[in-house]
Amino acid sequence: MASNAATTINPQEASHFGTLAADWWNPNGSSAMLHKLNPVRLGYVRQAIDTHWHGDPRALRPLAGKKALDVGCGAGLLAEPLARMGAEVMAIDAAPENIEAAKAHATRQGLAIDYRATGIESLGCKGVFDLVTSMEVIEHVTEPLLFARGLAEALAPGGLLILSTPNRTPASRLAMITLGEGLGMIPKGTHDWDKFLTPEELEALLAEAGLKIVDRRGIAFTPGKGLTLSDNEALNYIVTARAA
Repeated sequence: MASNAATTINPQEASHFGTLAADWWNPNGSSAMLHKLNPVRLGYVRQAIDTHWHGDPRALRPLAGKKALDVGCGAGLLAEPLARMGAEVMAIDAAPENIEAAKAHATRQGLAIDYRATGIESLGCKGVFDLVTSMEVIEHVTEPLLFARGLAEALAPGGLLILSTPNRTPASRLAMITLGEGLGMIPKGTHDWDKFLTPEELEALLAEAGLKIVDRRGIAFTPGKGLTLSDNEALNYIVTARAA
């Protein structure tokens, strides 16, 4: 247990996601579900930053002049749009393979993103970032509170945290593990349902790290529309938080 207190990185989790790196940008590959989820998350991110900074929803670069950090970035599905929105982006991941894939893809896109293979607790960038994002990551770390504290410490004064994670409900177990992993829509071994956090648990965790949730939405699936923002939090939810 002593070693876990110093790091949030679970080596088995990092290895699992590292094996998916080469296929990360294939919308029909092993990360297909992330490709379906990303537009929903991006829509929420855009609304959140426009609300927080009183921005123009029509602006093409709403994050111009701001610094953003994406924690658990994978191969860059969110980091690249943040850069296109004008942010100076740093993105970190526990799997070196993901970082290498992310760097290669960003280079092909002509995007300058500072990618690093590290954990949030080792970053050493306190009070730097106007925006910190972390999508579907906290359920994979060894020490959720240490992770939350790292996110909080990285935020600049007046900064915004946006975080999403699966809810721990019978519906999420059925959809994401029994069906998703069982039928091959999600790589087997991706999720440990027992590590999922309920909204109340996440709120308490962030509060202990000095953060207050100011908005929360569910991410739900409907046969007609696919994944959408919703009041239904049974599968997944996304929050914005700032310093309490």
